Amino acid sequence: MSKALFEFHAACREVVVCRGNPALNYAVGYANAGLSMTDPEECLVQCLYIRNNISGWRGPIAKATRETFRRLSLPSAWKELV
Repeated sequence: MSKALFEFHAACREVVVCRGNPALNYAVGYANAGLSMTDPEECLVQCLYIRNNISGWRGPIAKATRETFRRLSLPSAWKELV
């Protein structure tokens, strides 16, 4: 498993673990779907969906997770796999 894919799945798990937070309503569903993805292009698009739905999430875990999705939303993060 590549580093980008590992980081993507780890960030998705963080969202799912914090699913009780009301700021994560739709993001939890997108993150659950992301856990089963392995195609880099699908993961990149899923990063955009999740990132768009975690903007109201606050705290240190949220900040780190948002940064991960921001970085992985760039095609250059996935070029090793494409």
